[in-house]
Amino acid sequence: MTSPAQPAADDPSPEGFPSSESGPTVAFDPRSLSAEEVYALLTHAVAPRPIAWVSTLSGDGRPNLAPYSYFNVGGQNPPSVVFSPNGGGGGREKDTLRNIRETGEYVINLASRAQAAAMNATAADLPHGQSEWDAAGLSPRPSAVVRPGRVAGSPFALECRLFQIVSHGSGAGAANYVIGEVVHAHVDRSLLNAAGELTSLDSRACGGLGRLGGDWYVDGRGDALFQLDRPG
Repeated sequence: MTSPAQPAADDPSPEGFPSSESGPTVAFDPRSLSAEEVYALLTHAVAPRPIAWVSTLSGDGRPNLAPYSYFNVGGQNPPSVVFSPNGGGGGREKDTLRNIRETGEYVINLASRAQAAAMNATAADLPHGQSEWDAAGLSPRPSAVVRPGRVAGSPFALECRLFQIVSHGSGAGAANYVIGEVVHAHVDRSLLNAAGELTSLDSRACGGLGRLGGDWYVDGRGDALFQLDRPG
């Protein structure tokens, strides 16, 4: 385990700390950390993270489905989302990224709580070309615009076309920011009012699964929710 950097001398100690020589924070230099330590730092600090359950097809039509928690919305004009399938062991490119490079199309599905086990099952590192859909007992539903299918029962499915892939770093854990434009969307009917208005969506019902550090997840609904009015 890499030793942390020494805390600043003027860093005050909060009440309850065992020693006045210990500050309220411990400083770390990412350049001195192992890959496992960097991963633990980032995935515990940036949490909860929404999960992009990404369905793709290879250039020759083989389906793939995998979850990625390095994911967020990009903008709304045009509607865009970004996720990062990091480099695998030895810098190996994951099937999801390879398929998107080949076809330029994919679907980001948002998993419901009922789909948590199936979503987790598709995270298994299967041999290239072997279908995660079959391993998790899932069947794709047809998409409207892109070729890859979408996950039945997903409360939101965003059909995407590739805008750009931005690579950052090399080897295992290197980032590949996949920026995509949302060209079609599917929303579970139960989340909409009778008129089908998107502005009626209830955030308390729409909350999806979020990834924390380690093996922990959170359901974005229930008692953990609270509201804050925007300033002004």
